[in-house]
Amino acid sequence: MLRAVALPTAAILIVLAAIVGSVLDISTRRTDALALSRQTQRINVAIEQSLKAVTVDQEASTYWDDAVTRTRERPLDLEWLDNNLGVWFHTYYQIDEAYLLDERDAPTYAMQNGRRAAPASFRRVAVPALNLAAQLRERLLRGRLLPDGSVGKTVGASEVAVVGGRPALVSVKPIVSETGNIPQAPRSEYLHVAIRYLDGSFLERIAKLYVVDEPRFSRTEPQAASVAIRTSRGQVVGYVTWNAFKPGQQVESQMLPVLLATLLVVGVLISLLLVRVRRSRMELEASRAQAQHLAFHDGLTGLANRALFEDHLSLALSRRNTHAAVLLLDLDRFKNVNDTLGHQAGDALIQEFGKRLSALTRDSDTIARFGGDEFAILVEGASLPIVGQLAERILEDIRRPFDILEAQAHVGVSIGIAMSHGSGGDPLDLVRKADIALYRAKDGGRNTYRLFSPEMDESVKLRGTIEEELRDAVATTKGLCLHYQPLVASNGKVVGLEALLRWEHPRRGLISPDQFVSVAEETGLIVPLGEWVLRQACLAARGWPGLFVAVNLSPVQFHAPDFYDVLMRIVSETRADPKAIQLEVTERVLLDDDDSVRAILAKLRTAGFKIVLDDFGTGYSSLSYLRKFEVDKIKIDGSFVQHLGEAADSAAIVTAVLALGRAMGLIVSAEGVETADQRAFLHIAGCNEMQGHYFSRAVPAGEIAPLLGSRPFSSAAA
Repeated sequence: MLRAVALPTAAILIVLAAIVGSVLDISTRRTDALALSRQTQRINVAIEQSLKAVTVDQEASTYWDDAVTRTRERPLDLEWLDNNLGVWFHTYYQIDEAYLLDERDAPTYAMQNGRRAAPASFRRVAVPALNLAAQLRERLLRGRLLPDGSVGKTVGASEVAVVGGRPALVSVKPIVSETGNIPQAPRSEYLHVAIRYLDGSFLERIAKLYVVDEPRFSRTEPQAASVAIRTSRGQVVGYVTWNAFKPGQQVESQMLPVLLATLLVVGVLISLLLVRVRRSRMELEASRAQAQHLAFHDGLTGLANRALFEDHLSLALSRRNTHAAVLLLDLDRFKNVNDTLGHQAGDALIQEFGKRLSALTRDSDTIARFGGDEFAILVEGASLPIVGQLAERILEDIRRPFDILEAQAHVGVSIGIAMSHGSGGDPLDLVRKADIALYRAKDGGRNTYRLFSPEMDESVKLRGTIEEELRDAVATTKGLCLHYQPLVASNGKVVGLEALLRWEHPRRGLISPDQFVSVAEETGLIVPLGEWVLRQACLAARGWPGLFVAVNLSPVQFHAPDFYDVLMRIVSETRADPKAIQLEVTERVLLDDDDSVRAILAKLRTAGFKIVLDDFGTGYSSLSYLRKFEVDKIKIDGSFVQHLGEAADSAAIVTAVLALGRAMGLIVSAEGVETADQRAFLHIAGCNEMQGHYFSRAVPAGEIAPLLGSRPFSSAAA
């Protein structure tokens, strides 16, 4: 008896330990790789932005009439040069060294490390500086100013070089008249040389701004994390290296003792169960943590309100050559926080989210709260890549849980972005476009961002047209029909059919459900439309004895107050058997009001309906729903089936879901089966039911009979 218990227990523990260890190891490696990739990206961005900033910062004093006249005065006013072309650059722009060259490229002034130095000290940087000076003077013969829209105003020359054994950016800018009122003959321009070393204070600044551990410079390629510093010709002058942040290893070291202890406890429990009843049943658990100033600011967060935001936006659009970006943000699943933790917790979350946005944006950006859980950000003078990076940082940061009132809340955020092109735009129109992009982000699955494009405007107009025409279609049922797709058992026999709604428009032809179902949900038309689908499916089910018919339920339809009564009336009027009807729900149905949802599901199951959890594995907490809500079947989402044989994680997920279903006594179905290889994998893995174009596309009811013949679906598609 001891051996009969010990051997199965040991085998189960070994398999479980291998699975958990493999998942943990893969997660650790991927997490560490992702962290390193993001750190490398941040270092590259920091270096690139710093190099561009040096050349632009020089123009603060070199593109200036006073600079032209003052540099030519004799004797030189050295104090003026300190305050405008030398020490001032070190104080405000962290320029390490600055030099002034006359028309013969002879040094007349020098600044090193914030102090005036002898002009002769220019010798240490003469080689790279004079090469750049020669290049610049050739360019000046073709013109002193850059084209409109360029980064900066005046031409210049810059290069990464090694100065005194240290990597440095050497930038040379001409000192030219801003007004053009001071005549300057060709090759008579004085030149300003700026040196910014890429080690020392530069790396300290990167460490502070980008939270990088001990960044340092290396002449040789190190084994640790590093980014190469290259010249414009691609020559490597050195590397910036740092101690890579490895969150995966930290989590792994903390989780291993817990996992080992858990495995030990599981082993003890399995042993006790095998001794008493000689059978095992494991339950997976998942837990879900989760006045002037008053006139222009939000009272809860202290951020700008809509009026102040629109005022700042109008000013930004009125400036010349200014590009502005508007980001509209809307929190996902915020209502769930209010319903479960209370409105006080919701207010605390809003305040914390406002603080996070302030930490992620620049001081010059305007952050506003429009009301509820809607925020807006105005970014002036930013390019599309910078705005995209800001959106990515916001999406990444919000994945961290909010600690509120001794509880944790998890939310997401959808972001819509609209960019202005030049000055003089309409502020309200820019906000409108950002709002359109925001709703496109929500339609795209939430917790993402979308950039406005003209096609979206056309889509909004088309959506309005579809709403009007759909209202007529629902009222008359003209053009609406159901197609049915077979569900095939492991033995190849058809065991059921899924009812899928189709709309044949008289002018537009067949319209995809993706285009009109969301419109129906937003307008409330989904309720009468869903009732029509249920009625037609119940009528059709009577013609297929021995088969079940599956019907998809919209969250809006499910949460209607009279949903259960309407469904039972339809069943009674059509004389359909509830046992032959399966109701498919998604995670969205289960998000709100646990007690109410649980009660409705219990009544439906008591009446004989089977409950199917659709799109399993795609939600943020799908496993927890199996514990809280009783269902009869889980359906693996087609996105996992699609990549079987291509992505190892898809096979692992599908196998895990099948094991979970068996452990909980549930039927497991897979949708999206397109190939024989996918069918073979699912069959071997023990999948109960399969569905997809490999067997048959969705067809009208009249074409179902040939699919129900004696020949089972096995090695070839129907």
